[in-house]
Amino acid sequence: MLPDLNRLKVFFHIFNEQSSTAAALKLHITQSGVSQHLKKLEEELQTQLFTRVNRRLVPTAAGKKLYGIVQEFMNELEQGVQHINDGLTTPSGLLRIGAPTEFGKIYLPPIFGSFRRKYPAVTMKLELDEPKILFSKVANGELDFAYIDILPFFMDTPGGTSTYSIKPVVREEFVLACSNEYYRARVNEINYGSLTQLDFIGYKDDIALFRSWFKLHFNREPQQLNLSFIADSSEAIVSAIKSGLGAGITVSHLMNREIATGDIIAIRPDRTKLQNTIACVQFKAKQPSITETAFQEHFRLELSKNYAKLQII
Repeated sequence: MLPDLNRLKVFFHIFNEQSSTAAALKLHITQSGVSQHLKKLEEELQTQLFTRVNRRLVPTAAGKKLYGIVQEFMNELEQGVQHINDGLTTPSGLLRIGAPTEFGKIYLPPIFGSFRRKYPAVTMKLELDEPKILFSKVANGELDFAYIDILPFFMDTPGGTSTYSIKPVVREEFVLACSNEYYRARVNEINYGSLTQLDFIGYKDDIALFRSWFKLHFNREPQQLNLSFIADSSEAIVSAIKSGLGAGITVSHLMNREIATGDIIAIRPDRTKLQNTIACVQFKAKQPSITETAFQEHFRLELSKNYAKLQII
């Protein structure tokens, strides 16, 4: 059973002062009160903690051992209390942020770098993962907030979307594309029947994104497609597209340069676009700190200022 914490505090000061009278002055209580706390603590632990030598309280072996346990806790408690209001007026402390893998790798580190130059007392832990996992970590308090893909087929979230505060930040277009060489060899017509016969580069053996693309443009969804290559990152999908392995879907800003040069061909049956929104997601019941609010504002400002290829909402 854990000893009474107030008695441990009294013991800590008796040990430091080697006197119950001095400990009483330190604690602003009576000397008899100090002696009573010590007596009850020794009864709880069933061991003597001090012996009296020439009006000094000298710790026993058990007392020294207990002090070694209590000292670190008391010092950390004192330091923690001194800094308990840190971050209430100036951003500081740890930010735990989640993001989609490619988006997070590209944009979060440099933007956090500029934020930390303004607020050097802030540190960041960045977690890159899939929407459902990020939603769950936000809800469980493992992340302060997360930037998450809000595609319609990702909206089956833990606890339901009403559990979260969802603020759109960026809108990006998903593009079906292939290499120039593959396009000339295989894309004869841009219609449903012809396009479904292509080789496809899939994300984690999942054709949900392809089905959404076909539904948008042709109002029909393929039940299966020939996946010639499967990857778990957008970078690998872009590389596979450039290598002529088939047609893949990823966000346009990862391929803008190659599309502009003609190395990659975007397959667009009409002017409609399959769009994804990345939103800042927080647990609705959680009050954001000044650090979280300052970073979110800084993030949006930096995206608008330095990343013109993104559509900022």
